[in-house]
Amino acid sequence: MGSNLTRRQLLGTMGTTGALALAGCAVGDDEESSASLTIGVLQDFSGPLPAYGAQGTAGFYNGLAQKADDDPLPSDAVDAGEYEYSVGDTDIELLVRDTQFNPQEAQSLAEDLTTEDEVDLLFGVGNSGGAQRVITQVVDRSDVPFIMGPAASAGLTANDETCREQVFRANENTAMDARSGGVYIAESTDVDKMALFGADDTFGQSVINNYRTVLENRGVDIVLERSVASGQQEWEGLLEDAENEGAQGMVGGFTASTLPFFATEFLTGDYDLQLFGGFASRVTLGIVGDTLSDVLGDNFTNEGIANANFGPFTTRYHWNQYDNEINDAFIDRHTSTYDVVPDLFTSGAFTAASAVVQAVEEEGEGSRDAIVSGLRGMTVEETPKGEGGYTFQEYNNQAQSQMTVANVEVTPEDQGNWPAAIQPGEPVETVAAEDVTIPASEMSCDLS
Repeated sequence: MGSNLTRRQLLGTMGTTGALALAGCAVGDDEESSASLTIGVLQDFSGPLPAYGAQGTAGFYNGLAQKADDDPLPSDAVDAGEYEYSVGDTDIELLVRDTQFNPQEAQSLAEDLTTEDEVDLLFGVGNSGGAQRVITQVVDRSDVPFIMGPAASAGLTANDETCREQVFRANENTAMDARSGGVYIAESTDVDKMALFGADDTFGQSVINNYRTVLENRGVDIVLERSVASGQQEWEGLLEDAENEGAQGMVGGFTASTLPFFATEFLTGDYDLQLFGGFASRVTLGIVGDTLSDVLGDNFTNEGIANANFGPFTTRYHWNQYDNEINDAFIDRHTSTYDVVPDLFTSGAFTAASAVVQAVEEEGEGSRDAIVSGLRGMTVEETPKGEGGYTFQEYNNQAQSQMTVANVEVTPEDQGNWPAAIQPGEPVETVAAEDVTIPASEMSCDLS
């Protein structure tokens, strides 16, 4: 458990009384303008993917720091505990809980936060099953607003089973990965026949479905689709099937448990296929980078990776994809505080926090209704993708933002604070925000 931190002094003219508004309320006109806000943060710190929890939490802290023009909470606060932070005249209490990447635990903790701690807002949950439980079992009963992330299943904000007036997501989702990749393949390559592979789960099916939609709408033929079990080891037959069907390119929609087996066969099997997909976080890129290094040997170079038809890939966010003052400040704060550059999920988490503060400031209070009203249709002013880089779509409360496409490159020796052998290169293409999110006509969610 992280240790509690001393409450920071509120900025402004509150004097020495330390008087605070009641949680989630604004102070009356006859008092100094101040507010307090209680946020329940649900992230994975001890389960199978604690790096995801660290990204979600540190990113959120950095979004608050951007609005406060101050340092983020320190590294020992990236853990379960109770912490306090002030942004201008808003005093924020953060009740951080460890979901252990377990959907039932996420639901149980969210229930406690909404009933016993009476939080004004929930943020987090790394796995989509947990996010779904929080929505249907907690938000529906408590009416507490929820900003989910890093949970990335596109269906959470696209299907009427889980889309809600009180549920938002700033983090990019699997559809944004697939649609940006599909636009790039269809419009910027000569590939006109594709094979789609995905894990036999919500994530994998979302990748396949969204790639299929975008590619077919742009005239690319899908000649083969296959769902594979997590950890699929045998790939020779599957890749031969893709070639026999005439595929020129393929997409791999699976995670670190499958990628090493796939990458080894793909790189050593002399297949005439180009691989497309999405850049993962440093955890997965570390594993894949080691596999590439082992298989390619002396050819483990930028040229060698390109010659192996390994990429390019899309990225939701990586530190080196955006050149603006907000991102520069984000990188500096993040590396100096957490000894690592911002990763895949950190921009969405940053934006979630930035948006909450913006909503409180614009609405003049931190009540649940004010947060929902403020977030609805908001263009977020301060984000790592630049000013106004994220906008919450009114029809489903999913934030849209641009995506980039980049080649896979060997991590340079002078690149500090990135513990993986490969990284995204400079962007070769930027895909506009309106081209990467699911349009209202293709989903069952309609909040407009």
